[in-house]
Amino acid sequence: MILDSISSLGRILREYVGNLGYATRLFVATLGASLKLWRRPGLVVSQLFFIGNHSMLIIAVSGLFVGFVLGLQGYYILNRYGSEQALGVLVALALIRELGPVVAALLFAGRAGTSLTAEIGLMKAGEQLAAMEMMAVNPLNRVIAPRFVAGVIAMPLLASIFSAVGIFGGYIVGVQLIGVDAGAFWSQMQEGVDVWKDILNGTIKSFVFGIAVTFIALYQGYEAKATPEGVARATTRTVITASLTVLWLDFLMTALMFN
Repeated sequence: MILDSISSLGRILREYVGNLGYATRLFVATLGASLKLWRRPGLVVSQLFFIGNHSMLIIAVSGLFVGFVLGLQGYYILNRYGSEQALGVLVALALIRELGPVVAALLFAGRAGTSLTAEIGLMKAGEQLAAMEMMAVNPLNRVIAPRFVAGVIAMPLLASIFSAVGIFGGYIVGVQLIGVDAGAFWSQMQEGVDVWKDILNGTIKSFVFGIAVTFIALYQGYEAKATPEGVARATTRTVITASLTVLWLDFLMTALMFN
């Protein structure tokens, strides 16, 4: 019984280490192929439209409602201490530092990540990737790398849109509905938000999230079993793995950036 448990544990660890090593090699190869895409920018532009533009609506609407909630809850909290005028800086810092990059990345994983996994998985199930190899076309250069670069570019842009729309939502609730002074709202925000410490760190977070989420989605699709069930499981793994990775990376980078 003990030997069987040890054997099962060893097999699981061996598979995990093997998958981790293969994912690392694929990531390095994807980075190498991405450096050659300057010769064919049209591939990146088309994927950027597919990934970024189609995700913009859900990002903007979600950011607006998150801003509504932040403005309402922030006012109730600050009102206890007579600091309602600091509502603007509270909303801005919460969005720029944390909620903007994190929530946008989670939405990106649910919308664009699953789409990428399903697309690559269906191409594998339909033997399109094998057909490319038969025609001496490397799927890594033609399929994986353009989507990877497009996802890395789109994620910081979407996070910025989320934060900007969220701040506008906080302004609507705090200033237009509740009655916080508009001048204090914007002046406190301008004084309390630092370009390098807050905005740059939030952008770095979203950039790292873009790399992680996009690669996880592409890897799961590339390694999915060539069956409908395999594609469905790969799509589910994309959401779970990408979401947990974003939350873990957010904790790590927050501890390093704002220590």
